[in-house]
Amino acid sequence: MKALILVDIQNDFLPGGALAVAKGHEIIPLVNSLQSKFDVVVASQDWHPEHHASFASNHDNKTVFEVINLHGQEQVLWPNHCVQGTAGASFFSALNTNAVSAIFRKGMHKEVDSYSAFFDNNKTQHTGLEAYLKSMQVTDVYVCGLAADYCVYFTAKDAQNLGFKTYYITDATRYISEDMYNTAVTDLKQLGVTMLTSDEI
Repeated sequence: MKALILVDIQNDFLPGGALAVAKGHEIIPLVNSLQSKFDVVVASQDWHPEHHASFASNHDNKTVFEVINLHGQEQVLWPNHCVQGTAGASFFSALNTNAVSAIFRKGMHKEVDSYSAFFDNNKTQHTGLEAYLKSMQVTDVYVCGLAADYCVYFTAKDAQNLGFKTYYITDATRYISEDMYNTAVTDLKQLGVTMLTSDEI
């Protein structure tokens, strides 16, 4: 069984959003057309409380994109984004979610950020995605969405480490930082993740 994971295709990560990924909207038609090729389609959704520790606004004298030590981990400070119940946290209206069988929310613990659709960054809280995929007898996981160098990267990395045969769809994602993206791709290749384009599926 093959599963497609749609990572964080939410208003705040698209142009005009609070943490917009450049050209993020370009992946939508492609992501929509890909869904029919899979047995299972799931989505992750960033779902932060208003006072989340990853928001620069919740730290005195700190600025957006500054890196701090948060409970022993490096943490990039982000603009407030994907706050629970806000329009910014909603899926992009042009995203077809009809085939999505389950949605996995992440980043709800206010003291820990969560990039991966499987775990928080401390690997202490599971979203339930792993158990769901395994209950559906999924063996192969294909990852796409936003942003390529953060949440898509960490989702693919965890999928591979959890024993799924993992594919990263390079043209169905967009990055925040080209340098971070290149580092992420190198790391994923070393782990055995297959990089491919949508026309190879």
